[in-house]
Amino acid sequence: MTPWEAVAIFVAGIGAGGINAVVGSGSLITFPTMVALGMPPVVANVSNTVGLVPGSLTGSLGYRVELRGQRRRLLRLAVPAVVGALAGGVLLLYLPAETFDIVVPVLIGVACVLVVIQPRLNGWLSARREHARPHGGPWLWGGILASGVYGGYFGAAQGVLLIGLMGTFLDDRLQRINAAKNVLALLVNAAAALLFIVIAEVDWLAVLMVALGAAIGGFLGAKIGRRLPAPVLRWFIVCIGVVAIVKLVYG
Repeated sequence: MTPWEAVAIFVAGIGAGGINAVVGSGSLITFPTMVALGMPPVVANVSNTVGLVPGSLTGSLGYRVELRGQRRRLLRLAVPAVVGALAGGVLLLYLPAETFDIVVPVLIGVACVLVVIQPRLNGWLSARREHARPHGGPWLWGGILASGVYGGYFGAAQGVLLIGLMGTFLDDRLQRINAAKNVLALLVNAAAALLFIVIAEVDWLAVLMVALGAAIGGFLGAKIGRRLPAPVLRWFIVCIGVVAIVKLVYG
């Protein structure tokens, strides 16, 4: 990896950390960047997951005010999130690499669609919130398990999935749900990262660059990210995702 490539990954990490704190689609920046620089897709995905953990941590700390009073809820949802993440990580490592090459462009496309429709999704969630249950019930538990599998396998836009699930099944304000999303995404990323460190090939220089950038980006995203023009941010993410799809399919 050249110095300029390391800088590119570092800058992508800043963007990913900030976006993950606010929206939850940061992997659509870091993963395509590493693939574009010539890294094998599975190694790029593994290194990306490990590197984004510090950003998830700083993003969660930035929302600590909104996290007050959510300990019992998060303890209840932490179990399916971690179990799902480990299952997704195992699928990533033991399914044929060709499966990843086929599935990931589809997952990126789905993630881009989720990012685009998020404003409509939030409006729909607001309309349903009066019918939501205080702790979500078994449907939310199962949904968090499934999103954990997705996060452990790939993870782009898992934050959008988490917000959608919790917004549907919980009776709470969206900012508090976003704070809980950051913690659950941290648990998913951390569980998958520990698995990958033990049994997978990791590009540690890429991890370092992503981690440094994401830690800065997560802090900044939690502080000022909500002031960014949401449409601009959303379409930037989509453009990155389209580039990644083209690179994976035709590159």
